[in-house]
Amino acid sequence: MNKSSIKIKKVLKYFFLGLISILILFLTFYYKELIYGVGQARGQISIIWNTRPVSEVLADGDIADSIKQKIRLIDEIKAFAKDSLGLDVKDQYTSFYDQKGKPILWIVTASEPFDLKAFEWSFPIAGSFSYKGFFDYEKAVAEERKMMEKGFDTSIDEVGAWSTLGFFSDPILSGMLDKSPGALADLFIHELTHSTLYAKDNVEFNENLASFVGYEGALLFLKSKYGPDSPELKDFQKSEEVSDKFADLVLAHSDSLKRFYKSLGSAMSLQEKIKRKEIYMTRVTTIFRDFLISNGKKIRKKKNVNNTFFLDYQRYLSKQDEFKIELNTKFNGNFKRYLDHLKKRYPLL
Repeated sequence: MNKSSIKIKKVLKYFFLGLISILILFLTFYYKELIYGVGQARGQISIIWNTRPVSEVLADGDIADSIKQKIRLIDEIKAFAKDSLGLDVKDQYTSFYDQKGKPILWIVTASEPFDLKAFEWSFPIAGSFSYKGFFDYEKAVAEERKMMEKGFDTSIDEVGAWSTLGFFSDPILSGMLDKSPGALADLFIHELTHSTLYAKDNVEFNENLASFVGYEGALLFLKSKYGPDSPELKDFQKSEEVSDKFADLVLAHSDSLKRFYKSLGSAMSLQEKIKRKEIYMTRVTTIFRDFLISNGKKIRKKKNVNNTFFLDYQRYLSKQDEFKIELNTKFNGNFKRYLDHLKKRYPLL
């Protein structure tokens, strides 16, 4: 063997030893995240494996016409999102998954007990998230229990839609089809925004933007399909009006809650802080309940009004005015131009 071959052999040897060392270090530091990721991938793959192509569902004589109409409407929403808003549709929502009336995904959120500061879970490549999803409810409960034992405010929420950020072709879920045309447009445009652009380590930006594009895009879609004076548009605007007012109420109390926590002071005992917090939360819960009842709505029974409740609204709706101003002042209300700008700034992973 000549000297050149020996050198190459040594280089390859050290390269592979280094690669193995890096892999061992990765598995050591990210073992739990890897196990979690495998579990989530299994759940996602299980859903994808059990989907049916939309074309097959539409051709099935045993499928109700009402379901087929909603699926065709989703196709129209996708076409509008692509052509009129500039969202990347790709092969999203070309398959159908029957949930059989059962929930399939839950997210856990957590917050510091005396500060509106979300706990963030970190994952290799993807970055940090202020929520953690589970296809297994018992695992979600175990994660929440673990966070509660550490002293965090927590909540578990059932999720009816999510985006895999383009990694998979997301299916239409049967649970989505009960929604009105406006709510359906809002939902799918929201999720397509996620699969179009992504700001790493900034969940609040991503969710607020998707909420903004979803709502404004739904209004444009309804006007385009049904007309500016249509019942479909008016019903959607009316239903969202109460939700918007309630969101404003919650966000206003979020600011008050931040001031309340600052007033507690470091010298105050933990027991006294807990007592005052309970009094505060009981009072605002009554305010929220009275508002919703007077507007024909109710707080979900299983939803605890704690810090995570306020953070949910902050995560999804706290930046709506900012996006509206930017869209109108910098891009003259042109969604395509605005989204083209954002896509260049925040490309997908």
